[in-house]
Amino acid sequence: MFESAELKHEVSKALYRREEPKLRQQLLGAQYDLKENGSFPVLILIAGVEGAGKGETVNLLNEWMDPRHVLTHGFAEPSDEEQERPHLWRFWKALPPKGKVGVFFGAWHTDPVVQRVHGKIDAAEYGEKIDEIVRLEKMLSDEGVLLLKYWFHVSRKQQKKRLKAAGEDSHYPYKKFLKTCENFVRRTSTAEAPWIIVPGGDDRHRALTFGRHLLASMRERLDEKGERRAPDRQPPLARPVDSLNIIRALQLDQTLDKNAYRKEVRKLQARLGTLSRDKRFRRLSTVLVFEGNDAAGKGGAIRRVTSALDARYYRTIPVAAPTEEERAQPYLWRFWRHLPRRGRFLFFDRSWYGRVLVERVERFTAEADWLRGYGEINDFERSMARHQMVVLKFWLAISKDEQHRRFKRREKIAFKRFKITAEDWRNRKKWDAYEEAVCDMIDRTSTSVAPWTLVEANNKYYARLKVLKTVCDALEAALDRPK
Repeated sequence: MFESAELKHEVSKALYRREEPKLRQQLLGAQYDLKENGSFPVLILIAGVEGAGKGETVNLLNEWMDPRHVLTHGFAEPSDEEQERPHLWRFWKALPPKGKVGVFFGAWHTDPVVQRVHGKIDAAEYGEKIDEIVRLEKMLSDEGVLLLKYWFHVSRKQQKKRLKAAGEDSHYPYKKFLKTCENFVRRTSTAEAPWIIVPGGDDRHRALTFGRHLLASMRERLDEKGERRAPDRQPPLARPVDSLNIIRALQLDQTLDKNAYRKEVRKLQARLGTLSRDKRFRRLSTVLVFEGNDAAGKGGAIRRVTSALDARYYRTIPVAAPTEEERAQPYLWRFWRHLPRRGRFLFFDRSWYGRVLVERVERFTAEADWLRGYGEINDFERSMARHQMVVLKFWLAISKDEQHRRFKRREKIAFKRFKITAEDWRNRKKWDAYEEAVCDMIDRTSTSVAPWTLVEANNKYYARLKVLKTVCDALEAALDRPK
C-alpha cells in the first residue's frame, strides 16, 4: 500500500524554487481568509513512519503560514495531569477554535499503533480503539472541523539512512510497523476523514505534495456557498414499542416529613464523607449530572451532596448558553475540558444533555445534529467510565402543578427572585415537547456504564435523600470493584 506510493524520481530544484514562493503566498492568503471567514477550524494530523520528514513538515508549515494563528501541539508521553483524565482529554483541550489552524504532531492514532506493534494490546482491544477513533473523527467532521490527515512514508532503506544520520537508533521494527500501519490506515480512512499518503523520500517533493493538498482542501471549504450542515444520515426516532411515557409513570408525590429527613440526611452525608476519604477513592473520580424540570430542586440536591465533601476536592459547573469561546468549538469541548483528576468530584448543574433537550425543543440546532447527539453523548460517557470515572446522572421530575407553585413562591421571596425569569414561564408552554424529549433521552442514553436515576421530586426531602443514597451506593460498588 505504501510502497506503491513511493517517489520514483526526484523533484528538480528548479521546480521547487519556482513553485514554493507561490504556494507559500497562496497558503498565507488562505489562512487569512480562514481567519476572516471564522466559520470552521482546520485540524491537521501529522503521522507516519520515523524518518519520513514529519517534524520538518510541521516546521515548514509554521514558516509558510502566520505562526500566530497556527496552534501546533506535539503529543509525546502524557503528563501526570493528562494520565489522570481519559486519554482523549488532552486532544480535546488542544482543539483549534473556528478561524484557526491546528497541527497535531502525533495524536489519538499514535498509541493504538505503537501498543499493537509491541504486543501490549490484543486484536479485540485494538479494534475497539480503532472504532473509537472513527467515531471521534466523524463527530469532528460533522461539527464542521476540516480534518486533514497526512501519513508520511519512506522505504526501510531510506529510513535507516536518515536515522543513522540523525544519530538515532536504526533498529526500528519497520516490517511489523508497516503491516500494522497499513491495517490501521485502511480502517481509519473514511469518507469524512481520509488519510493522504505523502511520500517522504525527497524533501522538496514531500513539501509540495503536502502544501498543495492543504491549500486545495482549505480553498474548497472556503469557497463553499451557504451554511455548511452535517449530512443527514440519522434515521428518524422510532417510538418505543410499549409507548410508555416513563416520566408520567413516576409516582411524583412521595411522603417524608422534615424530622425523618433531618435524621436520615445526616446519616447519608456521614456515609458519603467516609467514602470520599477512603484511600481507594484516589484511583477514581466522580462526575455527577443534574438535569430536571425548572424548579425541580437540582441546586438543593447538589448542595446536600457537596455538604458532605471536602471543598478542595469538588467543583460545580453551572451550564447556561454557550459563550463565544465555546461556540467556536465542537459541542462537547466545553464539557471535556472540565473533567476532573482522580480523587475529585465534578457536578454539572445541567449538562451536555442540552443538545437533545433545549436545542431540540427550541430548534436551536438542526434535527440531524441533535439526533447524532445521542451516540456522541454515549461515546463521551463510555470514555469517562473506561477511565474509572463514576458517572451518575439524575433527572429530577416534578408535576406541572408543583412547578407552578414553586414559581409563585420564588416570585414572593426576595432572595429567590433571581431564580425565576420570563424564560422559565415561557418554557412551561412547551411542557409536553420537553417531556417527550426527556423520554427519548432516557431511552437512548441510559446505559450500563451511565444509567439515569429518575428522582420523584415533588417532595424535596425525599428527592435529596434518593440522590444521596444513589451516590453512596454507586461509590461503594466502585470501590469494591477490582483494579
